[in-house]
Amino acid sequence: MAVYLDHAATTPLRDEARDAWLEAAAVGANASSIHGGGQAARRVLEDARERLAAVLGCDAPEVVFTSGGTESINTAVTGLWSARCAGTADVVLPDGEHHATLDAVAALAAREGAGVREVPLDATGRIDPEAFAAAARGAALATALIANNEVGTVQDAAALAAGAAGAGTPLHFDAVSAFGHVSVDFARWRADASPGAGLVALSVSAHKVGGPVGVGALVVARTARLSPLLHGGGQQRGLRAGTQDIAGASAFAVAAELAETERAGEAARLSALRDALLRGIRDVVPGAEILGDPVDRLPGNVHVLFPDAAGETLLFLLDQAGISVSTGSACQAGVPEPSHVVLALGRTEREARSVLRLTLGRTSTAADVAAFLAALPDAYARAAASARR
Repeated sequence: MAVYLDHAATTPLRDEARDAWLEAAAVGANASSIHGGGQAARRVLEDARERLAAVLGCDAPEVVFTSGGTESINTAVTGLWSARCAGTADVVLPDGEHHATLDAVAALAAREGAGVREVPLDATGRIDPEAFAAAARGAALATALIANNEVGTVQDAAALAAGAAGAGTPLHFDAVSAFGHVSVDFARWRADASPGAGLVALSVSAHKVGGPVGVGALVVARTARLSPLLHGGGQQRGLRAGTQDIAGASAFAVAAELAETERAGEAARLSALRDALLRGIRDVVPGAEILGDPVDRLPGNVHVLFPDAAGETLLFLLDQAGISVSTGSACQAGVPEPSHVVLALGRTEREARSVLRLTLGRTSTAADVAAFLAALPDAYARAAASARR
């Protein structure tokens, strides 16, 4: 039996999203065309925009459809930095962010001379709101994950947004891992912001909630100053040029609505499965340590440090047993490096190479948990023996 415990990388496409994609694709016209077919496509597109906006707590014109979370994050970070007013060129960057953010900021530093104001994580992966607010004073922009994509720690988003607003600094939230699992409400987090400051941009991705791969969205406040990455058409308020993917947008809207409708019930169900998985892991490996915040974490996230065993070896052995897990972000798959998130928690390089990320989703069952726990004793024994050689 194949067991999939890597929902944080991508979660299976929902049937309803697939059906919505096929129905919208059959319209067969460009939503920017002015003839009847084009206007029919435009209606499908704008309906999807309005439905997604309702889930995200923003106005429909603030939703900019993209090719995914990476493009959304890069557009926000690079666009906010490029459109900054006169003054500092510094970016507030907490440790342990997703590589889409880390690499975008690194590119700005290398090419444009942007400064970086790092904000440390505590041992559970939390960002101190006071330290974040202090770093934001006078910065060009600030960015932060709402929920860490590796260890699953959920931040106090309202406090981070208030801190950026008080500092007068534009803020981007990476909500890619959080969306569908915790409440994401752009308007609520932006309530105390002034024009051009506080939360002005938020990134999400369809394939994390059961939509298709290759579709994402960036919420951009009407008052935000943001330079586009793509030019050549003026679509979407001029913030993202190019022919718009009406089928992808429609499928994303359906998946987002379903994920939000199911969210509370799924959080309870996945938390129970997660707790059973944790108990079973500790029974097999008493020295196993769960990383991330013990309370404020994504309901389906289990990030485990297995002492004296390499995560990559465990991943390989479990894969041979038909069980799919990961050692960290799938965006870094195939790169034999220690987890930068685990290092940011103050752990050693050896410890950062000894972790597995197990993530549950809407298709996960108690049988999946049982299958993993049945395969773990042999896999751990062999991985620990390999590490001793």
